[in-house]
Amino acid sequence: MKTTLTTHTGFRFEVRRARLNDEPVVAEFFTHVTPEDLRFRFLGTMKEVSHERLVAMTRSDDPAVHNFLAFSADGGLIAVAMLASDKAGKRGEVAICIRQDRKNLGIGWELLRHLADFGQEHGLETLQSIENRENHAAIELERDMGFTVSTDPDDPTLVLVERKLGTPLPM
Repeated sequence: MKTTLTTHTGFRFEVRRARLNDEPVVAEFFTHVTPEDLRFRFLGTMKEVSHERLVAMTRSDDPAVHNFLAFSADGGLIAVAMLASDKAGKRGEVAICIRQDRKNLGIGWELLRHLADFGQEHGLETLQSIENRENHAAIELERDMGFTVSTDPDDPTLVLVERKLGTPLPM
Protein backbone atom coordinates (compact mmCIF):
# COMPACT_ATOMS: atom_id res chain seq x y z
CA MET A 1 0.00 0.00 0.00
CA LYS A 2 1.31 3.43 -0.95
CA THR A 3 0.79 6.61 1.01
CA THR A 4 1.18 10.05 -0.56
CA LEU A 5 2.77 12.66 1.68
CA THR A 6 3.08 16.40 1.07
CA THR A 7 5.73 18.51 2.76
CA HIS A 8 5.42 22.10 3.99
CA THR A 9 7.17 23.14 0.77
CA GLY A 10 4.46 21.47 -1.33
CA PHE A 11 6.72 18.60 -2.42
CA ARG A 12 4.70 15.40 -2.86
CA PHE A 13 6.10 11.89 -2.61
CA GLU A 14 4.89 8.35 -2.12
CA VAL A 15 5.92 6.04 0.69
CA ARG A 16 5.58 2.27 0.71
CA ARG A 17 7.06 -0.70 2.51
CA ALA A 18 10.27 -2.12 1.06
CA ARG A 19 9.92 -5.28 -1.02
CA LEU A 20 12.13 -8.24 -1.81
CA ASN A 21 13.04 -6.95 -5.27
CA ASP A 22 14.01 -3.45 -4.05
CA GLU A 23 17.64 -4.26 -3.26
CA PRO A 24 19.08 -2.84 -6.55
CA VAL A 25 17.06 0.37 -6.18
CA VAL A 26 18.19 0.83 -2.58
CA ALA A 27 21.81 0.10 -3.53
CA GLU A 28 21.62 2.74 -6.27
CA PHE A 29 19.99 5.21 -3.83
CA PHE A 30 23.02 5.04 -1.53
CA THR A 31 25.28 6.22 -4.39
CA HIS A 32 23.44 9.57 -4.06
CA VAL A 33 24.05 9.95 -0.33
CA THR A 34 27.00 11.89 1.05
CA PRO A 35 29.71 10.03 2.98
CA GLU A 36 28.71 12.08 6.03
CA ASP A 37 25.07 11.01 5.71
CA LEU A 38 26.14 7.37 5.36
CA ARG A 39 28.11 7.79 8.59
CA PHE A 40 25.12 9.39 10.31
CA ARG A 41 22.69 6.71 9.09
CA PHE A 42 24.82 3.71 10.01
CA LEU A 43 26.82 5.32 12.86
CA GLY A 44 30.10 4.31 11.30
CA THR A 45 32.37 5.06 8.38
CA MET A 46 31.76 3.10 5.19
CA LYS A 47 32.35 3.63 1.50
CA GLU A 48 29.32 1.66 0.38
CA VAL A 49 26.41 -0.18 1.92
CA SER A 50 27.06 -3.92 2.08
CA HIS A 51 24.87 -6.56 0.49
CA GLU A 52 23.99 -7.82 3.98
CA ARG A 53 22.70 -4.39 5.04
CA LEU A 54 20.75 -4.03 1.80
CA VAL A 55 19.14 -7.41 2.42
CA ALA A 56 18.22 -6.33 5.95
CA MET A 57 16.64 -3.16 4.52
CA THR A 58 14.57 -4.95 1.88
CA ARG A 59 13.88 -8.49 3.09
CA SER A 60 13.31 -8.34 6.81
CA ASP A 61 11.59 -11.43 8.13
CA ASP A 62 11.45 -9.80 11.55
CA PRO A 63 7.91 -8.53 12.24
CA ALA A 64 9.36 -5.85 14.54
CA VAL A 65 11.34 -4.20 11.71
CA HIS A 66 9.57 -2.03 9.15
CA ASN A 67 11.48 -0.56 6.22
CA PHE A 68 9.93 2.18 4.11
CA LEU A 69 10.95 3.69 0.78
CA ALA A 70 10.01 7.18 -0.44
CA PHE A 71 9.66 7.86 -4.16
CA SER A 72 9.36 11.13 -6.07
CA ALA A 73 6.75 11.62 -8.78
CA ASP A 74 9.25 10.48 -11.43
CA GLY A 75 9.66 7.15 -9.60
CA GLY A 76 13.13 7.82 -8.21
CA LEU A 77 13.96 6.63 -4.70
CA ILE A 78 14.57 9.75 -2.61
CA ALA A 79 14.67 8.44 0.96
CA VAL A 80 14.73 5.31 3.08
CA ALA A 81 13.35 4.94 6.58
CA MET A 82 13.33 2.22 9.21
CA LEU A 83 11.27 1.64 12.34
CA ALA A 84 12.32 -1.21 14.62
CA SER A 85 10.38 -1.94 17.78
CA ASP A 86 11.67 -3.52 20.95
CA LYS A 87 10.60 -7.00 22.10
CA ALA A 88 7.82 -5.54 24.25
CA GLY A 89 6.44 -3.57 21.28
CA LYS A 90 6.43 -0.30 23.24
CA ARG A 91 9.54 1.54 21.99
CA GLY A 92 10.54 2.03 18.38
CA GLU A 93 13.88 3.14 17.00
CA VAL A 94 13.80 5.19 13.80
CA ALA A 95 16.42 5.92 11.16
CA ILE A 96 15.99 8.02 8.02
CA CYS A 97 18.33 8.82 5.13
CA ILE A 98 17.60 11.26 2.29
CA ARG A 99 19.29 11.72 -1.08
CA GLN A 100 21.69 14.63 -1.10
CA ASP A 101 19.82 16.44 -3.90
CA ARG A 102 16.42 16.14 -2.13
CA LYS A 103 17.32 17.68 1.20
CA ASN A 104 15.62 20.77 2.63
CA LEU A 105 12.25 19.94 1.07
CA GLY A 106 10.62 18.69 4.29
CA ILE A 107 10.96 14.99 3.42
CA GLY A 108 12.61 14.08 6.73
CA TRP A 109 9.88 15.82 8.72
CA GLU A 110 7.07 14.04 6.86
CA LEU A 111 8.80 10.66 6.97
CA LEU A 112 9.33 11.00 10.72
CA ARG A 113 5.66 11.93 11.13
CA HIS A 114 4.70 8.90 9.00
CA LEU A 115 6.86 6.59 11.17
CA ALA A 116 5.35 8.07 14.34
CA ASP A 117 1.81 7.53 13.04
CA PHE A 118 2.64 3.99 11.92
CA GLY A 119 4.28 3.21 15.26
CA GLN A 120 1.37 4.56 17.26
CA GLU A 121 -1.10 2.56 15.14
CA HIS A 122 0.95 -0.53 16.01
CA GLY A 123 1.00 0.12 19.76
CA LEU A 124 4.31 1.90 20.22
CA GLU A 125 4.42 4.39 23.08
CA THR A 126 7.81 5.97 22.40
CA LEU A 127 9.98 6.74 19.38
CA GLN A 128 13.73 6.94 19.75
CA SER A 129 16.60 7.76 17.47
CA ILE A 130 20.30 7.34 18.09
CA GLU A 131 22.11 10.25 16.46
CA ASN A 132 25.73 11.15 15.96
CA ARG A 133 26.26 14.30 18.04
CA GLU A 134 27.46 16.06 14.85
CA ASN A 135 24.18 15.43 12.99
CA HIS A 136 22.83 18.88 13.89
CA ALA A 137 20.16 18.96 11.15
CA ALA A 138 18.49 15.74 12.30
CA ILE A 139 18.73 16.66 15.98
CA GLU A 140 17.18 20.08 15.37
CA LEU A 141 14.38 18.60 13.27
CA GLU A 142 13.61 16.10 16.03
CA ARG A 143 13.71 18.84 18.68
CA ASP A 144 11.27 20.89 16.59
CA MET A 145 8.97 17.86 16.56
CA GLY A 146 8.97 17.61 20.37
CA PHE A 147 11.73 15.07 20.88
CA THR A 148 14.03 15.40 23.88
CA VAL A 149 17.78 14.95 23.54
CA SER A 150 20.09 13.29 26.05
CA THR A 151 23.67 12.05 25.94
CA ASP A 152 24.12 8.35 25.27
CA PRO A 153 25.55 7.02 28.54
CA ASP A 154 27.64 4.43 26.68
CA ASP A 155 29.08 6.66 23.94
CA PRO A 156 29.73 10.42 24.26
CA THR A 157 29.75 10.81 20.45
CA LEU A 158 26.06 9.86 20.33
CA VAL A 159 22.82 11.33 21.63
CA LEU A 160 19.48 9.64 22.30
CA VAL A 161 16.54 11.50 20.87
CA GLU A 162 13.15 10.44 22.22
CA ARG A 163 9.47 11.35 22.05
CA LYS A 164 6.41 9.90 23.72
CA LEU A 165 3.65 9.12 21.25
CA GLY A 166 -0.02 9.87 21.81
CA THR A 167 0.01 13.60 21.24
CA PRO A 168 -0.08 15.16 17.77
CA LEU A 169 3.23 16.14 16.23
CA PRO A 170 3.68 19.83 15.36
CA MET A 171 2.85 20.83 11.79
